[in-house]
Formats: sequence, C-alpha cells, structure tokens
Amino acid sequence: MSTTMAMVGLFWIAEGDVYVGAKPSGHAPGVRLTPEAVVGLGDGQSRLHLWEDIRDLTVSEVPERTLMRQVGAVRDLALGTVLELAMAGGTGLGGEAPPLMRVGVRTPDGVHELMTYVAAASGYSPAETDLSRALLSRLTEGEATLETTLAAMSQWGRTHEGGTPRRSEREELLREWLG
Repeated sequence: MSTTMAMVGLFWIAEGDVYVGAKPSGHAPGVRLTPEAVVGLGDGQSRLHLWEDIRDLTVSEVPERTLMRQVGAVRDLALGTVLELAMAGGTGLGGEAPPLMRVGVRTPDGVHELMTYVAAASGYSPAETDLSRALLSRLTEGEATLETTLAAMSQWGRTHEGGTPRRSEREELLREWLG
C-alpha cells in the first residue's frame, strides 16, 4: 500500500499526520502537530509541547518562491539525474539537505525553537506562507478550534489522493481550515 502525502502551504500531510515543513525520516529534524501536542522530532529536539501550554506558534526563515529559486530547483534536479545515470551507483553529490525553517513554540516559560526541513524545493508563495502562519496562530486559540481544525486537516490527508494539489487549491484549503 502506498502512502498518500501532500504539501499544503507550510504543512506536509501524510495520511492523517500533519507536519510543519517536510515529514522527517530517521534522525532528521521535524515538527509534528498532534491533537495533544506539538512534537519536535529528530536528534537534539525530541520534545513534546502540550497544546494547553502553548501561547503562540510562529515559523521563520521560510524561503519565498522566486523565479530564480524555481529555475535552481529544476537545474539541480536535472543535474542530479544526469549525474546519477552517468555514474553508475551515483556520485554522492546529490545528498545536500534542504534548507531549514524555525518553528517557535511560545509557552509560559519562554520560546522553544524547533527546526524542520523545507518541503517546497522552490520555496513557498507569499499567500501560502501568510495563510499557513495564520493557521498556526489559530491552532493556539483554544481546544475546540484546535480539535476541529487539526481534525479537518487530518481527515483531508486520509481521504485525499493524487499528491500535492495546485497552488489555487492549496490556498483554498488553507482558507477553509482557517474557517
């Protein structure tokens, strides 16, 4: 069975799991949103922040989508593919990690920073970034808002098929989840 996953704004939704940024693998850094908590994943940041303690969620160092970033992503993909094909077994040059974003979790005892990889190789549109930031803020407004919003995101992830939607559809989904 294949895993359905898609990117919507700054969120990576795999099956019913919701992540800020890319879904991590192994010991890579990541941030998962669960009904109970914001969970830091990966080496050096494995921690749990209960929603009842969270006053604010922010994200910084979000790469903006630009023409040059899009051209660079296509160039890197093409070059990596050519090198992999030309050098049977690969070159070891294509393993560069994507950029990191910072997720700030503000609790009564201060701001805790969690790192997560960027999921969009060419960056994020300003509209998706703004809508995603608003949605993160909305998740801290109270238990009822959190439960319905996160449940809607998870439900979409469980029922959606076909990969990442087009930008207009992603923006519409973010607006819908914002209420």
